[in-house]
Amino acid sequence: MITIRSAQDRGIANFGWLDSHHTFSFGNYYDPNYMGFAALRVINEDKVTPGQGFGTHAHRDMEIISYVLEGALEHKDSIGTGSVIRPSDVQRMSAGTGIQHSEFNASSTEPVHFLQIWILPEQNGIQPGYEQKTFAETEKRDTLLLIGSRDGRDGSITIHQDVNLYATALQEGDKVSHPVAEGRVAWLQVVRGAVQVNELTLTAGDGAAIAQEAQITLQGASNDSEVLLFDLAA
Repeated sequence: MITIRSAQDRGIANFGWLDSHHTFSFGNYYDPNYMGFAALRVINEDKVTPGQGFGTHAHRDMEIISYVLEGALEHKDSIGTGSVIRPSDVQRMSAGTGIQHSEFNASSTEPVHFLQIWILPEQNGIQPGYEQKTFAETEKRDTLLLIGSRDGRDGSITIHQDVNLYATALQEGDKVSHPVAEGRVAWLQVVRGAVQVNELTLTAGDGAAIAQEAQITLQGASNDSEVLLFDLAA
């Protein structure tokens, strides 16, 4: 069963400096039907104007992943991390027992466009931590590249949850497939372009909850499509 979460049905928060679209309930946007999916709690598509951003604020007991599509995002936190992430970079911050951080557009002239993803950890109260890795666009071509996992295997970032996070970049007509093991589900998020998912067409910003499907087949329905696939314990 595949249930599409249309981009146009997402929650919206626009503060001028920030244009944010919420796949799941977040902030002032509340939909009891979209409180998350398995351990996946937040997918926000954010666009931040030049020189603006999120001032220092606190988190705890959450795995927070940033995935930049365009521009540059500057990160600083209370455990001493300072970095700038750009397209092809993936950042994971484990809030654990508590962490404070800020995120700003690193450019004074260009906007930054990124996905902010929250995943509930398997265990509360872990030590706060940070990790950042780069996955070249060519590595994602015509394959499902593992970019995040519980054990950090194959060079992926480590996520403190039973989740495998894949990224793929497809040209029109290109196909990739992924088996869904018994007892697991999947969430698909279209980052850009358009794809067919088991014959259903999704476009940028669309998501899909996938359950009771033995296999997922993705086919590029436009050039330069990009997709994230979360394989999760049900």
